[in-house]
Amino acid sequence: MSSLGMRAQAVIGRFLVRSNRTYLYERLVDGVNGVDATTYPVLSGLARVGPASATRLAAAIGLDRTATTRYASRLEAAGLLRRVPDARDGRATTLELTARGEAAVAAARRALAALFEDVLADWGEPEAERFVAGLERFVTALEQRHHAG
Repeated sequence: MSSLGMRAQAVIGRFLVRSNRTYLYERLVDGVNGVDATTYPVLSGLARVGPASATRLAAAIGLDRTATTRYASRLEAAGLLRRVPDARDGRATTLELTARGEAAVAAARRALAALFEDVLADWGEPEAERFVAGLERFVTALEQRHHAG
C-alpha cells in the first residue's frame, strides 16, 4: 500500500473514532429538543433514507435493529417521528419523520455546517474549497464502488 493510502486510512480512522462522532453529535444536537447523541443517527438516517422499517433503517445507519427500535421509541415520545402501518404488510410498521422531526434534522444540520465552517475558517477559501471538492469526489468514488458490487 502506498504511503498516501496509509495516510488516508489512518486519518479516516481517526475521524471515525467513536469519540469524534460523539463530539460531533453532541455539538450538533445541543439545543435540539428531544434529540441526543445516541438518537441523532436514527433521526438523521431516517431523513436520508425516508420512511423505512426499523430493520431497513438499522442496516442503513449501522446499528442493530434493537437499538434502532429503542432510539426510535425515544424519538417518537418526543414527537419527532411516528410509526405508521406498512402499506405492503399490515403487521409491520414504518418509521417516518414528523414535521417537528424534520425541523430538528434541519437545526442539527445547520449546527454541523456551522461547526465545519468554523473549523475551515482558518484554511482560506481556495484551500477549503479544494478540501470539500476532494472529499465529495472521494465519497462519490466509495459509493460507486459499493453499489457496483
